[in-house]
Amino acid sequence: MTTLNEDLIYEILSAVEEIPAGKVASYGQIAQLIGKDRNARLVGKVLSISDYYGEYPCHRVVNHAGRLAPHFTAQRERLLEEGVTFKDRNHVDMKECQWDC
Repeated sequence: MTTLNEDLIYEILSAVEEIPAGKVASYGQIAQLIGKDRNARLVGKVLSISDYYGEYPCHRVVNHAGRLAPHFTAQRERLLEEGVTFKDRNHVDMKECQWDC
């Protein structure tokens, strides 16, 4: 089990900070980037408290199918402003917009 600590929080947020405008990454993708495969939920938990650590482009992280975060009402609008395309109201077009990291 992975223990959440300040170093891990900043590692996750640093990876999220690298996602370019107009692209999205999945929670699992971020977990893999930091060497914590199978910890996608932990990434989601950290992103839910990211405001305590500064401003990060957390709106660029979606689930593996491109689904938006259910309680992040501004996420869709922010992604649209960056040119991200959608398959439907709640799903980003992952084939078109997934970050190739």
